[in-house]
Amino acid sequence: MSKEDTECGEHEPTRMNADDIESVIAEVYDHIEPDTAERANLRNVATRLSSRAESAARERCPDADVLQVGSTARDTWISGDRDIDIFVRFPPTVDREALEQYGLEVGHETLPDGHEEYAEHPYVKGTVEGFDIDVVPCFRLESATEIRSAVDRTPFHTQYLEQRLDDELAADVRLTKQFLKGIGAYGSDLRTRGFSGYLTELLVCEYGGFRPLLEAAADWQPPVELDPEDHGRETFADPLVVIDPTDPERNVAAVCSAENVARFQHYAREFLEEPRVELFEPDEPEPLTKAELCSHVERRATTPVVIQFAAPDLVEDQLYPQLQKSLDGITSGLNDRGFDVLRATAMAGETAAILVELAASERPAVERHEGPPVHVRTHAEGFYETYADDPETYGPFIEDGRYVTERPREFTTAREFLESDRLFDVGLGAHVETALEDEYTVLVGEEITALLDAFETALSRYFDPRP
Repeated sequence: MSKEDTECGEHEPTRMNADDIESVIAEVYDHIEPDTAERANLRNVATRLSSRAESAARERCPDADVLQVGSTARDTWISGDRDIDIFVRFPPTVDREALEQYGLEVGHETLPDGHEEYAEHPYVKGTVEGFDIDVVPCFRLESATEIRSAVDRTPFHTQYLEQRLDDELAADVRLTKQFLKGIGAYGSDLRTRGFSGYLTELLVCEYGGFRPLLEAAADWQPPVELDPEDHGRETFADPLVVIDPTDPERNVAAVCSAENVARFQHYAREFLEEPRVELFEPDEPEPLTKAELCSHVERRATTPVVIQFAAPDLVEDQLYPQLQKSLDGITSGLNDRGFDVLRATAMAGETAAILVELAASERPAVERHEGPPVHVRTHAEGFYETYADDPETYGPFIEDGRYVTERPREFTTAREFLESDRLFDVGLGAHVETALEDEYTVLVGEEITALLDAFETALSRYFDPRP
């Protein structure tokens, strides 16, 4: 075979793969690009509501103005997205209390059927012609470094990206967002802890498109640090660091978990190796049946234990950090008592559940308790005197130069621990602790089939884990 033949043979798969990638991208883009009618409908609703908000705002403050922000303002929204964000900006001479009052009044005039929600300060949310509308008050400032609340930063994001996003990059942002949705890594809420829309836009701009971003991500070596404006003044310990171009002290990717950074890398490699439309489509698992769940429990020969309780009445961004804290505390409590945790997760809906899968759910009646080295006289004598006359313990005896005793174990089963008051000694989220104090149920082994009505899909994900 000639050198030319060899070179052609080596490059042919790459060229064919590139063709496959472009074919998949074209097919996906046909489905996610808003059509003319959809764009016109959104534009009409946004214009009408912005005008209404501006009139209401200027009645209260002549220097107020209105700015549409977010993906629909930057033309990076995906067909079917229904969010319109209208920011009502007041001059910094308006005090915080007046801003909140004006903001709610303007919000209710703009959205007569809307309701109030609260982030760092209250705003009004509602639905108009199928679009989800937020009317949010903020201060109009000269620099993002002067912000008084997180929402004050958002208009600067819009201004920055409007100067950098052309039609081609905006199209690639849509592709990237859909890809992240497909792999389950899109969203900066504290349940998902994935890639926000703004972070996605910055990454596409930084790397120059969807495909260059995936090619770079496939070879990332976290921590990955990007500073588009080369002005960062802080250091961060996050796996992905993208310094906000409008604020040198902020990491836009701070909420993005190590798992989601790794997930993005995994599927970037998979797409580049085997491009297919399915990677852009969220994969909802089939609900787990009772027989399938019992089969998993039997096959794994582990012991799943569950604490089920009434879900605290909190928004998800408050609930999930508390569930995670409680999950960490409970798994630590089980591990500390010798019930080896294999894997664990938290689930929430109308009820909440913390599922912990144990490699060992029963322990011997005694546990080893090591004391200080014998030569550390004061502590050693105290340890010896504590246990020397205790009829319930074995020892003390000496091993490797230190006192050791074998004492009765406080809990020999995981259920005993989870049903005891000692559960409340572990770190729990405040509202979760209150819910547990009211009432909770412990399920062990195949008893967890009682969760299927509420969490059949979540259990399916747990017992069929994917990257």
